Amino acid sequence: MSGSDEKKRVVITGLGVIAPNANGVADFELALRKGRSGLKHQEKMVEAKFGCTVAGSPVGVDELCEETFREEELLAMNMNHRYAALAALEAWQDAGLARPDYDSDEVDWRSGAILGTGIGGMDTIAEKVVPLTNAGKIRRMGSVCVEQVMASGISARLSGLLALGNQVTTNSSACSTGTEALSMGLERIRAGLADRMLCGGAEAASHYIWSGFDAMRVLNRGSNDEPEKASRPMSASAGGFIPGAGAGVVLLESLESALERGARIHAELKGSAVNCGGQRMGGSMTAPNPTSVQRCIREALADAGIGPDQVDVINGHLTATGADPREVEAWAKALEREPGGLPPITATKSMIGHALGAAGGIESVASILMVEHGFVHPSINCEDVHPEIQPHAASIPHEAMERPDLECLVKAGFGFGDVNACLVFARYRE
Repeated sequence: MSGSDEKKRVVITGLGVIAPNANGVADFELALRKGRSGLKHQEKMVEAKFGCTVAGSPVGVDELCEETFREEELLAMNMNHRYAALAALEAWQDAGLARPDYDSDEVDWRSGAILGTGIGGMDTIAEKVVPLTNAGKIRRMGSVCVEQVMASGISARLSGLLALGNQVTTNSSACSTGTEALSMGLERIRAGLADRMLCGGAEAASHYIWSGFDAMRVLNRGSNDEPEKASRPMSASAGGFIPGAGAGVVLLESLESALERGARIHAELKGSAVNCGGQRMGGSMTAPNPTSVQRCIREALADAGIGPDQVDVINGHLTATGADPREVEAWAKALEREPGGLPPITATKSMIGHALGAAGGIESVASILMVEHGFVHPSINCEDVHPEIQPHAASIPHEAMERPDLECLVKAGFGFGDVNACLVFARYRE
């Protein structure tokens, strides 16, 4: 061990998710095991003349919100808020914590939230702010417009719903956002500044959010007729990523607090690392510096006190772009594994697309479920493994694998700006 036994231990006591292929943790786990895709044809993308007309949008969310929130709360929530609030409330209640009365004066000073988003309330900006401003009809925007479009609106919304009195903030680091949020929450609890932190990310489903990526030609334009096969991480026929949306929220808690409450523990967050490649050494605004990726993985393992040979499963960032071969190579080098020796490496995005700022949150929920229940979900749509990944083809699970011996899973997220975040999840042991 590298001193991690001297650090305050942090465990996961609550999970919540809104995803393209399932709402709620129980159905999400089933979807993961079955390799169920949530990608669908999007008529608004067709109307806007996108090259890619497939995306992952959660369904049934408005009905869930009507069952869960008061009318006045719903009037103030845009899509990003709704996803985040549903997932966070599920995580809170999954942890055995009660939802406070809305008119109570009690504040939970030891609980906070770090909920990230990438582009956030773009749908509200596009559908309301810009057209009404341009038309000179500002008064028609309403009184909740600012709280819907400000990035911190999703975390601020939770502070009111759950009476959170500790740090409540929103981070934004492109596609590493959700992963980074968990790392930040881990550090706050380790420092003794909080007992519980709701961490993760959310992203609305909006063609306004996705349009810039289509303009960059990084979305897959070749699978519009087969939506469920459109997201193809690690595949030779991958043609770019498929945009997704939703929210994934994890309740991190100090081990002392969890034990004192008698809470169920899903898993332990043993360590993390966050860094940036400086857009050097092959890194750029849109591509990761491979050296910084390897450093981030190694630093997370060191923080966790875990050796490279102890990693049982990898949940990669793996977007179905040209970055996939370089990512797999970075994993092999960071974990000091030769071809044939890499642990199972799987891509949650193959089923849900790339949920941008929510990706790390949703994929962390998937990672924790795999650790807790001892399985590895499949990485679908990569039967034709990319030639540069072929040496590691035996490590790609095409069907769900039962792994009751699974002790350690490493999850990473890499984002525009050459930023990286890595988490080490482990089966909880007393």
